[in-house]
Amino acid sequence: MLDIIYWPVSAILWFWHKAFGFVFGADSGVAWTLAIVFLVFTLRLVLYKPFVKQVRTTKQMQELQPQIKELQKKYKNDRETMAREMQKLQKEHGFNPLMGCLPVLVQVPVFLGLFHVLRSFNRTGHGFGQLGLSAEENANIGNYIFSATDVQSFLSARIFGAPIAAFITAPTNELAAFAEWGGTPTRLSIALVAIPLMIIAGVATHFNARASVQRQTPEAAANPQAAIMNKLSLWVFPLGVMVGGPFLMIGILIYWVANNIWTYGQQHLVFGRMEKEEAEKKAKKLEQRAQNAPKPGVKPVDVRKKQDAAVADDSSANGSAATNGTPKQSAKQGGQRRPGGQKRPGNRGRANQKRKR
Repeated sequence: MLDIIYWPVSAILWFWHKAFGFVFGADSGVAWTLAIVFLVFTLRLVLYKPFVKQVRTTKQMQELQPQIKELQKKYKNDRETMAREMQKLQKEHGFNPLMGCLPVLVQVPVFLGLFHVLRSFNRTGHGFGQLGLSAEENANIGNYIFSATDVQSFLSARIFGAPIAAFITAPTNELAAFAEWGGTPTRLSIALVAIPLMIIAGVATHFNARASVQRQTPEAAANPQAAIMNKLSLWVFPLGVMVGGPFLMIGILIYWVANNIWTYGQQHLVFGRMEKEEAEKKAKKLEQRAQNAPKPGVKPVDVRKKQDAAVADDSSANGSAATNGTPKQSAKQGGQRRPGGQKRPGNRGRANQKRKR
């Protein structure tokens, strides 16, 4: 069912192994380690734009938090209206909650796909999802896009003496699958490689979470749900990596370390650009204010007086238009006209009467 994930993941891993195998040798542990690292980098590069949208969505959600709280307070007894108003608010600001979790949702199947592909290089186990093959059968059966020769190359690869597909709590029969391909590894040799990777992965997870929490607004950090998620990401998730490390293959731990290194660098790059954009917007606003402000020594112009003058001009224009209306109105307002077309003053008779008196 998940072959749609397994085949692309194995194809990317195969490509990078061929590239680095050409330099370091096909059976080199360095070639396989770099293949896993660049598999991570390839997938994260594809997910770069969704990650940027995720960061912008998270920031936008923090900015809308006061309005969301007002809606929750206003419609606390009417959930239907509150949901409708929430959707309206999100639509007005172009906010899409799905973009906040899309990169994480995409990375989960990739992680599961890589776990399955690396685990399928050694199918001698008898647990859940294992085939229980013999060491000989396992070494002579391909693994998705990898041929049987590639499987043997992977079994032969060592990093500081430990197979990449081995883990600390691996059963003895699974470790025996490496016997003909570089010798059976000891748990000590596996632990000496796995434990430092577990510590690095846990510490990197913690610092990535801390970098995200420090950029939250005070309003967002005060939200109870956000506070719980912050504690989980700061302490529980890193601890989970270290506790679950003995059950994870060295290749998966390499994936986890590489993923956290990429995330740490990408966060600083994206947040740095966003801060630069905000600084440019603030500078533009200040520049516009400076341009609109009166120059030194010039009397400031009252905008309200300009508006009143404009209104007066409009009213006078309307009045002149009215005087040029119907003949009766013009005759009443401007007096009668003489036969020659000249205008007769309207108060002429009254003035003559006064003179006679």
